[in-house]
Amino acid sequence: MNDAYTKILQQMMESGQEMLRSFNPGAEGIKMGGMEKLFPTMPKDMMEMWFGKTFNREGLDAKTRLLVTIAALTVLGAQAEPQLKLSVRHALAAGATQREIAEVIWQMSMFGGLPAMQKALEIAQSVFADTEGTDE
Repeated sequence: MNDAYTKILQQMMESGQEMLRSFNPGAEGIKMGGMEKLFPTMPKDMMEMWFGKTFNREGLDAKTRLLVTIAALTVLGAQAEPQLKLSVRHALAAGATQREIAEVIWQMSMFGGLPAMQKALEIAQSVFADTEGTDE
């Protein structure tokens, strides 16, 4: 590992710990089930600041980071349902369209398999239905 990589990794870890503390200082013992109910969808500017510009200011924006997160969670399958719901909600708030989210999930069928893709699409569709008619 070179110094630049080590510095970026250290900044990412510090930022992640800071985010966790700001959400809930006692969050270390929280179980992940129902995570989407723990705190509301963050405003777009806040997501951009934390997810889009904190880790690498010249890097990916929040929408892209959230789409990548959705891809990874899709491949993980049903074990990541609460995290996937929350990421879909945040991606919509960050400007991703339902179609973009669905395309990311479909693409992951090649890596996670059809059952993982189908489950992720069902989860995404439930979030789409829950957010219809809201400002998210």
